[in-house]
Amino acid sequence: MVDGNRITGAARELGGKVQGAIGDLAGSHTDSAEGRMREAAGRVENIYGQAKDAARHAADEAYDTAEDIYDRGRRSLQEGHERSVEWPHTSLLIAGLVGFGLGLLVRGRN
Repeated sequence: MVDGNRITGAARELGGKVQGAIGDLAGSHTDSAEGRMREAAGRVENIYGQAKDAARHAADEAYDTAEDIYDRGRRSLQEGHERSVEWPHTSLLIAGLVGFGLGLLVRGRN
């Protein structure tokens, strides 16, 4: 999706070029300068629209990446849960060893 600032900026830039060229041909310094100003404003608006498009694209990429990481974590947790249901004694043994290790760490600090 293209940002509207890019479209209006390009149109304003083209209009400024035309006005500047007509001012040059007619010898009107006012129209020429006004056209150049309009052209510059259009170019700035176009660049602003491009920056908004780039930011939107980066945000979309970040969202997709975060969603993928979340899904992977959810699947890993689900697999871990399924394994603990299949091997309940092993799960209890591991939990006991972790608790024993934490107890030794806490006791050693006193």
